[in-house]
Formats: sequence, structure tokens, C-alpha cells
Amino acid sequence: MPAVSLDSVTKIYGEDTVALENVSVDIDDGEFVILLGPSGAGKSTLLRVLNGLTPPTEGTVEINGRPVGGDRGEVGMVFQEHYLIENMSAFRNALTGALARNGLVRSLLTLQNETDKRTALEALDTVGLLGEAHQRAGSMSGGQKQRVGIARALVQQPSLLLADEPVASLDPKAARDVMRYLRDAAAERNLTTVTSLHQVNIAREFGDRFLGIRDGEVIFDGGKDDLTMDAVDEIYYDDADAGEGDSTAMDVRRSDVAGPEEAGGNGQSESGIDHPTTEPGSGGEST
Repeated sequence: MPAVSLDSVTKIYGEDTVALENVSVDIDDGEFVILLGPSGAGKSTLLRVLNGLTPPTEGTVEINGRPVGGDRGEVGMVFQEHYLIENMSAFRNALTGALARNGLVRSLLTLQNETDKRTALEALDTVGLLGEAHQRAGSMSGGQKQRVGIARALVQQPSLLLADEPVASLDPKAARDVMRYLRDAAAERNLTTVTSLHQVNIAREFGDRFLGIRDGEVIFDGGKDDLTMDAVDEIYYDDADAGEGDSTAMDVRRSDVAGPEEAGGNGQSESGIDHPTTEPGSGGEST
């Protein structure tokens, strides 16, 4: 039995805005799946459907053989925005992951039991922040905040972990650090994980399997070896984006999505076209 099963899932907003169309995917226990696709392709909608936050218009979604939404605690979520309580410590923020078990009042009164507290500390240790457990979240870097968000999701003790563009606002080093901790946490706990990313070069480093989504449809499903630059072009571009057969335009747009490392390394594309090696935001923050 797959850990996650989507069968003919369609999501329509309003009368005719199709966000997902006839999506059928099975995900095995412990798989680390990365969603790729242009903005507005349907990646976030798919994650919301998996989380039970957005019901599908048609089709079914099952987690461990049960309809999604029956046990909200079995799905953990890491958001693009951290949604941390800035004046609380990393430890207290991580501990809010036990909210589903303890209830709002008990959590706000910090009456969690010792087991939950130990779980929170273990989760912070998993993401490399045990030494910063009592540091105020508002004083942390963006990468550290995102790692606290991962710890919070781990405290929930889910069987499925979702992450919506978890490194979108981070510089390349911080992004890789966050993805490394996310991947290691999932592997340590055998967590089925689905995350969306825009950075193909980073995605290829950490994913087991990749789903390419375009206009609400899954148009690519494969492993690392299948994720060629031709496949990336199919996911992100159509022939109208650049002239068919125009190799210069193809190289430039590949560099836009994959980054200069994937385009050929050291800032040079496969065709020898030079691209800047400095990525936006790389002057950045500590992780």
C-alpha cells in the first residue's frame, strides 16, 4: 500500500479556474519527492490538497489508506514563511508542533508534558539548533528560522511531511543547509516527504523522485537520472517562450531555471555562453 495515493484529483476554483487536472500519483513510504514547475503551475494547490486544507473538486486523496483529513496530526507542514512567534524561543516555537495533541489552551499555558519537551529538543538537535534552543526566534537568521519550522513539524510526529517552497527566500548556502537538514530528518524518521522547489540544481541534489507540474497536470515523473535539461525545458517552458531550435535562447533559459552550476559549471553554459556566477541574495545571512 502506498503511503500517499492521489486518484484522478482535479481542483477547480470558482467556475473555471483549473488548478489541478486529473492528477493520479502514488508515493511510497519514505520517498523524498520534489515538485517542480513554474509559478502558478499548481504545486502549492497540490500540497494543500495533500494537507487536507483544500478539498479536491473531483478525485480522492488517501494517506496510509485513509482519506486525508481524518487525522490532521499525521501531516506536518513547513511553510515558505516561517510563521514563528518572534518573541518566543526556538524551543517554545518547536513545542507548538504538539498543539494537535495538547490543545490550544494547554499549549499557550506551556503545560506540555516532559515527553513533548524532550521531543522538541530532539527535533531541534536534528536540525542543528539544540545549542540555540533558548534563543529568541526573532533574533535568528532566515535559515535558522526555517530550521525551527522543520523542528516544529517534526514535533507533530507526522507520517507525511510537506514543505511549500521552504528555501525560496534563502541564499544558496542557506538553502542547501535547510534542504540537507530536511532530507536528513526525513531519512532518520523514514518520513514520506513532498516539497516544492524552483531551484532545479538544488532539487537534484536532494530528491529521490521529481514530479513536474505544468498548468495543473503532472507532465513529468522520474528520478534523478531522468531529470535531464530537456525534461526541465518541458516542465518550465513551451515553444512560445523561445524559438524552437534557437540554441542560444535555450541555453539562457536553462541557466535561468537551473542556475549557472547546472548550465555547465563555473558560470559557463553547455554552449560556452558565459553566465554570472553570483546568485541573487548570495551576500547573505548565516544559517
